[in-house]
Amino acid sequence: MSNSIKAKATAGAGMRGFTLIEVMIVVVVIAILASIAFPAYTEQVRQARRADATAGLLNVSQQLERCFTQFAAYNNANCGVAFPQNSPEGHYEITAPVRNATQFTLTATPVAGGVQAGDTRCTSFSLTQAGVQTATGSLGNDCWRR
Repeated sequence: MSNSIKAKATAGAGMRGFTLIEVMIVVVVIAILASIAFPAYTEQVRQARRADATAGLLNVSQQLERCFTQFAAYNNANCGVAFPQNSPEGHYEITAPVRNATQFTLTATPVAGGVQAGDTRCTSFSLTQAGVQTATGSLGNDCWRR
């Protein structure tokens, strides 16, 4: 062998790369981390969207309280509060199943077919004129605190 061929052969011997086993180990570690992180991330997103429901209910409640202050009735035609309406970010629909002159109950439920519709931990939120906050789902009234 000539000297130039030997130089090329020995230059390649010093180069290193990753073996298939090393690459597979890295892929497995990343997959394990992703399987832990993704559910935690989606639950955080759901919790943030739940805040949309509570904010919407509190906002509509304030509008109805202003109406009561001006017209001495929650259901006065001059109030201008229409139902159903969407929450500020549009993830929930707010309705008033009970609304008369002296009381109201507001309910926020996920928009049908929306991204929040699969939330089984907090399926709906309710608020009354007395400030009573309730929720349905596996978390119950803890939904208002999360």
